[in-house]
Amino acid sequence: MTKTVLLTGFEPFNGADVNPSWEAARALDGWSGPGFQVAARELPCVFGRANLALFDAIDALQPDIVIAVGQAGGRHEISVERVALNVDDATIPDNAGQQPVDATIADGGPAAYFSTLPIKAIVRALRLRGFPAGVSQTAGTFVCNHVFYGLMQHAQARGMKAGFIHVPFLPQQVAGRADAAPSMALNDIIDGLRIAVEVAVGVESDVAEAGGATH
Repeated sequence: MTKTVLLTGFEPFNGADVNPSWEAARALDGWSGPGFQVAARELPCVFGRANLALFDAIDALQPDIVIAVGQAGGRHEISVERVALNVDDATIPDNAGQQPVDATIADGGPAAYFSTLPIKAIVRALRLRGFPAGVSQTAGTFVCNHVFYGLMQHAQARGMKAGFIHVPFLPQQVAGRADAAPSMALNDIIDGLRIAVEVAVGVESDVAEAGGATH
């Protein structure tokens, strides 16, 4: 049976004109491999609305696996997230001008959810192919984490495998910046997501090895 893999990325935010998460995800829309096919959907960078768009996509596509992707400016590697926290705490407004502070995502929900992707196996596969990668212990508290938490809550009820991956800036986003923020070429991000999808489809049990990051 062919598995459906849903990849999501975000629209640009905070005044940017591009978001590498969506540029990479949409490049894989319709891509297929042994036993799977990928569909990509763009999410608004808006608290609440992003999760509604995600749930609509899940309802429409009935995916077996969902990998949400977001931009993490300042990170140098592909970050496979471990934990989604039940809190919104934004340092900047979202694209609708919302800026929640110390707000609970789901009243009565657990403090955190863990990814059900084989996160260490994904990191191992990425590193073996020469990609900088690590397991991240926090997805932040902006819209990415908001979506990650909502996704895992939704996935638990449906029995889906799901998780979140952060990717660095594109080179064009940091050109001319004084702080020399790290970046990654779009083709490398796309290829990294290809590897993540293949591992998520093909690996049932994660590996137990060092693969974490300090952030």
